[in-house]
Amino acid sequence: MLCCLWIRMLAANSYDRQIGEAARVLADGGVVAYPTDTVYGLGADIFNPEAIDRVFEIKGRPADTPLPVLLSGVEQLAAVVDSPPNAAHELASRFWPGGLTLVMRTSLSLPAALLREGRVAVRVPDDPMCRRLIERLGRPITGTSANKTGRPAATTADEVRAQLGDTVDYILDAGHSGGGHPSTVVEVDEAGLKVLREGAVPSEDVLAAWSEFLTHRGD
Repeated sequence: MLCCLWIRMLAANSYDRQIGEAARVLADGGVVAYPTDTVYGLGADIFNPEAIDRVFEIKGRPADTPLPVLLSGVEQLAAVVDSPPNAAHELASRFWPGGLTLVMRTSLSLPAALLREGRVAVRVPDDPMCRRLIERLGRPITGTSANKTGRPAATTADEVRAQLGDTVDYILDAGHSGGGHPSTVVEVDEAGLKVLREGAVPSEDVLAAWSEFLTHRGD
């Protein structure tokens, strides 16, 4: 029993050191690979344009494909979206933390690489290490998958190394990531909801929550 306790304590200390180092790298403008509840992500401070440019370069991602944003909690939403629709709050309360990405209109001054037609994609991951990393940095980070564009998503640190090598400044190694499936992506505004990508959260669950929201709104 005592042996197991020590092992858990050592693992916790190791992860805490890794999170601290990863946050330092991000704060210094670096790019970090980290675990999420879906696949390993490739993170940069969203307010550092040079770091964001490196994410595109590392992945070989087309410049016209915006990067999603990860938050530590719903309280960080105000940093990227100034007027979230009421439906977004409802969906966030149902599926965050979790594998649902919400695409919403924003009027805030964000790097162009995060936007498409004035909209930004945001999510709160259901992975405590990922959320602690964002909390330690104090700002949202990019949430694209840590792989070369067109290659399979990485679910372990070794798979990240195999694809990206030493182009990443730091890899936060926490073993296997969550589900291995990317998030479900939906666009939401006051006019309606559109499923853009099927993923970790079944779209029928999202549509059911949307329908329930509309029913209650009409009461």
